[in-house]
Amino acid sequence: MSPQLEHNLTQLTYLVATALFVFSLKWLSHPSTARRGVLAGVLGMTAAIGGTLMHHEIVTYKWITYAVIAGFAAGVPLSMVALTAVPQRTAISHAFGGLAAGLVGTAKFALWSAEEGALTPFRTTAIVVEIILGFLTFTGSLMAAGKLQEWIPTRPITYKNQNIINLSLLAVAIVLGVLLILKPELGWWVFVPIILLSLTFGVLLIIPIGGADMPTVISLLNSYAGLSAVAMGFVLENKLLITAGALDGSSGFILSVIMCRAMNRSFTNVLFGAFGQVKTAAAASDERKVVKSATAEDAAHLLESGSRVVLVPGYGMAVAQAQHRVRELYDQLTKRGVDVRFAIHPVAGRMPGHMNVLLAEAEIPYEKLAEMDDINPEMMQMDVALVIGANDVVNPAARHDQSSPIYGMPIIDVDKAKTVLAIKRTMNPGFAGIENELYYMDNTLMVFGDAKAVVGDIVRALAGPPGH
Repeated sequence: MSPQLEHNLTQLTYLVATALFVFSLKWLSHPSTARRGVLAGVLGMTAAIGGTLMHHEIVTYKWITYAVIAGFAAGVPLSMVALTAVPQRTAISHAFGGLAAGLVGTAKFALWSAEEGALTPFRTTAIVVEIILGFLTFTGSLMAAGKLQEWIPTRPITYKNQNIINLSLLAVAIVLGVLLILKPELGWWVFVPIILLSLTFGVLLIIPIGGADMPTVISLLNSYAGLSAVAMGFVLENKLLITAGALDGSSGFILSVIMCRAMNRSFTNVLFGAFGQVKTAAAASDERKVVKSATAEDAAHLLESGSRVVLVPGYGMAVAQAQHRVRELYDQLTKRGVDVRFAIHPVAGRMPGHMNVLLAEAEIPYEKLAEMDDINPEMMQMDVALVIGANDVVNPAARHDQSSPIYGMPIIDVDKAKTVLAIKRTMNPGFAGIENELYYMDNTLMVFGDAKAVVGDIVRALAGPPGH
């Protein structure tokens, strides 16, 4: 096969892959076409890899084969995780993407440094952007995964003048990058410090961010990984990398904007606000607050007595793997003629769409899922609101307590339902580190215990004759 024919075939497969990636994003935007979107993405990546393997500059496939085997050895175990671990697995994937971009940029810099006149200003600029974004994405994503897995504290880790120090590190890296562009002969004496500063900045960028902001951080890191892929595409002169990276970067950024709006927060507040610190000022008044508790049997009686019930899932449901028990509860109540809806907050869980995926896995009808803005006007007509492991997204303090870190964040107005049942292991605060006013309200009953066990007990109580 001639080099020209190989080149044409490669470009054709890249064009097909690009189209498939676009369709994949489009179809993934709705549950009814999501499976088709996943398939399109897989086929697109297969076409992209196949086209790359046809490249005429490949001399031997030996090292490529070794890399493929190593990729499978690492990728298969990483894919076999529980749905609750998908956020941290996603963060690790972003870390690998950032590391790949950084290493490719480093390799290209080494090759072009040895070739007289190869480091043009455009090429050097692309490399600098690639290594800064790639390496900060690498360490930042590892830190995010560590926080999600609770290998490191989920609370914000702060110190004096932290933001000034962090931004100064990034500024120095950028200045060194500009210096390298202007004087590429400085070589590794400038290149290595840029790498070290980028790696350090990635760590320091994430440690002051609390667990409550992890959904936004993950989508933002996804955007960084995409942008580093764009820069890598310019370095490698690969059109597919440029388009695929742009799709990834723009979609990640758009998703981050959506998440910030859902929390009524700005990017600067997410990245530099140290959100998620535990408030201790109100601890002295905790003794005066009264919590009313109920049993699973009490909850079953209230649920079957109502005509309209709304279920609000949260991360506690995900941790307990309770989604299948929730489906059983839905079936039992529906069989009794109860109108059951599910209220989904945009940032419920630890990544966007977390609750939707869990409920879809349990085959709960999609038409029964309602977004926050759609269900809130109906909340006063709900006989019972059952909160399953949700916390900050149902905290009424967001509406009126200006001292609260979640003030202004849109919430699901479960407190307006006639009766609220809240399933929770303990009274410990959620990701935002603050107590939930909902638990102390007159119309709220707490059902303490693991979500899976409690919902299972409610289902068993309902399984008997109606009105038991």
